[in-house]
Amino acid sequence: MTVTHDVATAVSLSDPRERLPMLEAAVARALGRARARGADAAQAEVGLRVGYSVGVRCGEVETLEHERDRGLGITVYFGQRKGGASTTDLRPDAIDQAVNAACDLARHTEADPAAGLPDPEALARAFPDLDLYHPWAISPEQAIDRALAMEAAALAEDTRLTNSEGAGLQTGLGLSVLANSAGFLGVRCGSSHGMGLSVVAETGGQMQRDGWYESARHPDRLPLPETLGRRAAHRALARLGARTLSTRRVPVLFSPEVARGLIRHLVGAVSGGALYREMSFLQGKLGQQIMSPGLHLHEHPHLPQGIASAAFDGEGVATTPRDLVRDGVLLGYVLDSYAARRLGLRTTGNAGGVHNLIVAPTVTGGEAALLRTLNTGLWVTEVMGQGVNLVTGDYSRGASGFWVERGQIIHAVEEVTIAGHLAEMYRQIVAVSDDLDTRGSIHCGSLLIESMTVAGSAAA
Repeated sequence: MTVTHDVATAVSLSDPRERLPMLEAAVARALGRARARGADAAQAEVGLRVGYSVGVRCGEVETLEHERDRGLGITVYFGQRKGGASTTDLRPDAIDQAVNAACDLARHTEADPAAGLPDPEALARAFPDLDLYHPWAISPEQAIDRALAMEAAALAEDTRLTNSEGAGLQTGLGLSVLANSAGFLGVRCGSSHGMGLSVVAETGGQMQRDGWYESARHPDRLPLPETLGRRAAHRALARLGARTLSTRRVPVLFSPEVARGLIRHLVGAVSGGALYREMSFLQGKLGQQIMSPGLHLHEHPHLPQGIASAAFDGEGVATTPRDLVRDGVLLGYVLDSYAARRLGLRTTGNAGGVHNLIVAPTVTGGEAALLRTLNTGLWVTEVMGQGVNLVTGDYSRGASGFWVERGQIIHAVEEVTIAGHLAEMYRQIVAVSDDLDTRGSIHCGSLLIESMTVAGSAAA
């Protein structure tokens, strides 16, 4: 599909903040209707998001998609019986119908001793300005031009770059209102912008693909299209000549975008759902050494312009900075109110996940410094498959990257499996670099593990 610039002019973004009175009225009506139906407590959240995205491939515009989503969710409690419903129609009658449906469900559920709103004293009362709202004054025509420039810059880097899997740009603005019958009302407003592409490199009958993307709250923090295009090109070219390895046990360096996945597994293992179901290899490890000494994991929910910054969580509970791991010792869990009650603990303000969990660097110099520390081993830049078991801690995933000797890249690597046990891997983290990947809720740099099994198909 080719979209002309004339069609693109039909897309424009309105400021969602203009609809704040309407959203506040919607949650007020939902809570009022819940009271009228006899609910003892209720929570309602309504959100609105506007945005658009463009996609190009091989110099042609393929997609131009306009987003305008809105919806309301209502949760009601009759004692400790819970029901929920949602609607995308914010007219009064539709809201009433959603509340009625939630109430009907609650009346037919079993009582759950852990169910209910957060304790009132845990709810947020202060709402610091986190600098999250930065609209991008970019027209769809300009967005298309940027995507085309990004792709052209990538393909112009080398004649071995033979194809494109597409380049894209997206921009969006969001507004939500969360309220409950305990008197809490909080407003969240933020922007999100991103751009990325993937290209194909080919030589000697071998084809490799790779790419890159960037995202930010503020458009000024995004790179130039040409810069991002060249980075994607270099990543694809570097993979040419990839081959497998013989099975061996060696140090393994994880690039930042892969390393944050390792930390995400740790977060999953110390999250409430896994703990109260007793399905975590870190069960009962609070206050114990679970990572290498010197490692610190700090949650920074009030980081200005942070992708996961928030003054309150998905229940309205105030977020607070805290150390999740200090000097390798687990200091807390990741809990919402329900999980906390199941465990006999207090919520940590993590309904919806962690808020900018930062793995503090132990060395400076980025990946170059850790390549020197690695000396000889495997540098992993991509993992594949679902071979992670948070119940047992077993870890086994397909991987690709580079074989390194004496701190220098020797050749690209593909079709290998890296395996270990997460508990052992966390305790064998040798270093974390300062090249933090800040594109998600977990900020982590390159991470070096002392030893893992690397299994390949090549003869020893």
